[in-house]
Amino acid sequence: MDSFVPASAITAPPDEAAEEIVRLTDVKRRFGATPALDGISLTVRKGEILGIIGRSGAGKSTLIRCLNGLEQVDSGDIHIEGRRITGLSEKELQPLRRRIGMIFQHFNLLSAKTVAENVALPLKIEGAGKTERLKRAGELLELVGLSDKARAYPSSLSGGQKQRVGIARALAARPALLLSDEATSALDPETTRSILALLKDINSKLGLTILLITHEMEVVRGIADRVAVIDAGRNVEEGQVWSVFADPQAAITQSLLSGSRPQLPEHIAARLSPKSGAAQILSIDMAGSAAQGALFADLSQALPQSFCLVHGGIDHIQDQPVARFFIAVPTRDAALPEKVQQFLKARGARVEVLGYDPDHA
Repeated sequence: MDSFVPASAITAPPDEAAEEIVRLTDVKRRFGATPALDGISLTVRKGEILGIIGRSGAGKSTLIRCLNGLEQVDSGDIHIEGRRITGLSEKELQPLRRRIGMIFQHFNLLSAKTVAENVALPLKIEGAGKTERLKRAGELLELVGLSDKARAYPSSLSGGQKQRVGIARALAARPALLLSDEATSALDPETTRSILALLKDINSKLGLTILLITHEMEVVRGIADRVAVIDAGRNVEEGQVWSVFADPQAAITQSLLSGSRPQLPEHIAARLSPKSGAAQILSIDMAGSAAQGALFADLSQALPQSFCLVHGGIDHIQDQPVARFFIAVPTRDAALPEKVQQFLKARGARVEVLGYDPDHA
């Protein structure tokens, strides 16, 4: 396994010189005897999209409530744009909240107000004049592709349109940070893709920093630059999205990714033996340049009739190739499986022996 080339060695890490918009340091929050956050440390830099993913109950919602000051932490520090917000009073938090936009799973639009009035609401709360409010609302509705819906009411909109209004409203006060709390969970896959494309476009055009809370790996894959995996209130894994997809380390990450990465077909996995069989079953993971070569053609030439391709494929995440394959290596020559493994590792692959297939032809 030592020869596997990690993504971090191929792609440059995030710009360490970029301004920090969010910094959490050893943040803890308990509800009775239950730790909702148990020592979370994270940094989000200007213009970055960070996806925070975890199962229900992992601490994601508590984290986002601590970031916007709706929950006070028990210990640790939170800084937004360099300002320490832990311990601030409600009055002191008000100006800070204007620097944070929020989009929600269920939109939270006011049914009695028009689309334009919903978008302008944060500016009305700030005390901006009507002309300024409506001008800003018009600009934002154009940005999210809903200029023709300014006078409509939320009841006439589709779910995707309501979320676009929610995004426009979150941008009204020109925030430095946009928090997205399961913003696509109530939407169908096609609408989800359109909303993610919109957020990516806004990030690109405005240089807006986005912190995305979700339980869906496909959402993280579609938009985020980096991902942090939260489990039982702890940050158990963090890295560039394609790096984590290529080589997930934590068990929870592997579980969350099981629907997004090729898996050994169940009928083969069910009959694997740990000790003996007609063929040794290997999983092969590759990323970056290692995934672009003629690996199997070269293996066939170096070791003829040494394997059978069982399952797998090559994907592209953040414009980087990420490959996972499963092969069966005959065991009639006892030395062959080790030769195949050595060859693959020398070419930059991470190889794992899954077991032996007693029935493999």
